[in-house]
Amino acid sequence: MTPTERAVLEPDGTAPADAPRLRLGVADYLTLGNALCGFLAVWALAAAQSAHAASGVGGPLPKAAMATVVGLMLVAAALDVLDGRVARKLGGSGMGAELDNLADVVSFGFAPAFFFVVWGVFSGGPAALPVVAGGAVLLAVIVRLARFSCQAPGATYFTGLPCPFGAMAVVTVVLMDPPLYAGVSAVLLISWLMVSRMEYPKPRGRKIYAVLGSLATGVALMAAWGVGLPAGDVLIYLMSAVVLGFIVTIPFYVLATRRSAGR
Repeated sequence: MTPTERAVLEPDGTAPADAPRLRLGVADYLTLGNALCGFLAVWALAAAQSAHAASGVGGPLPKAAMATVVGLMLVAAALDVLDGRVARKLGGSGMGAELDNLADVVSFGFAPAFFFVVWGVFSGGPAALPVVAGGAVLLAVIVRLARFSCQAPGATYFTGLPCPFGAMAVVTVVLMDPPLYAGVSAVLLISWLMVSRMEYPKPRGRKIYAVLGSLATGVALMAAWGVGLPAGDVLIYLMSAVVLGFIVTIPFYVLATRRSAGR
């Protein structure tokens, strides 16, 4: 019997009147959409890898294929932001938190890990290195989600880098196409940030719209890059640098702000 079942059953085996609703709500469908986007990203990547290998052409995957994969991950991240907001507005089901964690493992754990492994295999070098780094991403996401489930609600900060941001950071490493050892080192650092005790502020209020706007901008940039529009490469590199810079510097900004407030 699962913890949820134990929570919703009376000693005589009947459900109490205040038992959580175990039917899908609107927010749950957004969460399932998140998981579906993660699955489609993996499928698109596997199909592109197979076609690329069958063609006999060396080098990285075509831009259009990579843009499709990253675009699906960005849509998954947007749905992950929206489902929580919809649940607060319309109410959620008793399965909401569990569904959210399961969907995040697919979209922000397995999908970016597989993306990095495919990139590492095509970049040459020891094949074990990208597999180790990809495995670190997946395990970090699982541990972070489990820890998040055990924390008290209402906190204004995330402990450790949130999974969607971690996934986007892994994606930006791939898009920047660094040397293999540099890419592996960066992804291992990202994995550590996700399970670290560093604090990241939760987007609330209007900041949520800023996050959604950033994700929409990312999808548009990926589409422009994928079809080969002028300056597409420059925009992608700038976006990647901003994302990585944000992820690394925000915890230190939070610490500096707290120290200033404590004086």
